[in-house]
Amino acid sequence: MTAPARTDAPLGTAGPARPASWQVQAEVQDFYARQMRLLDEGRAEEWAETFTEDGVFAQNVKPEPWRGRAEIAARMRVGLDRLAARPVTRRHWLGMLIVDEGEEPGTWRCRFYALVFEVPDGGDPRPHLSAPGEDLLVRGEDGRLRIRHRLVEHDGAV
Repeated sequence: MTAPARTDAPLGTAGPARPASWQVQAEVQDFYARQMRLLDEGRAEEWAETFTEDGVFAQNVKPEPWRGRAEIAARMRVGLDRLAARPVTRRHWLGMLIVDEGEEPGTWRCRFYALVFEVPDGGDPRPHLSAPGEDLLVRGEDGRLRIRHRLVEHDGAV
């Protein structure tokens, strides 16, 4: 018996969503776990390496997307340096992950919810932001997953 086709296709895809294999889903989970650790550890340049050379990082709270790995690294470095000057620790958590086959072979549309917690030195954890996100992941020639396009839409932004 075949499962019915899903109709909750991610933005920018034609037709019903096609869930990725369990092997790909596990690989994507591992990719995101490692990527978020790089961010939380302040390793902006290594984090930017998880994007394609021409990758795009768009957020509804920024006037323009960041384009290209170099700009993504530079802008994230500024933000992480500013954060490092504050007595606070941030932790990123991604969950409710949906991984669907992309329109092209070797691509996947990934949708998730992101939560960011802040912990002031000596204080209690508190939510900083929540946001749904969507990535287009591609497999590079080196076999590694990379983000070609990321869209993060912060909840409550006007």
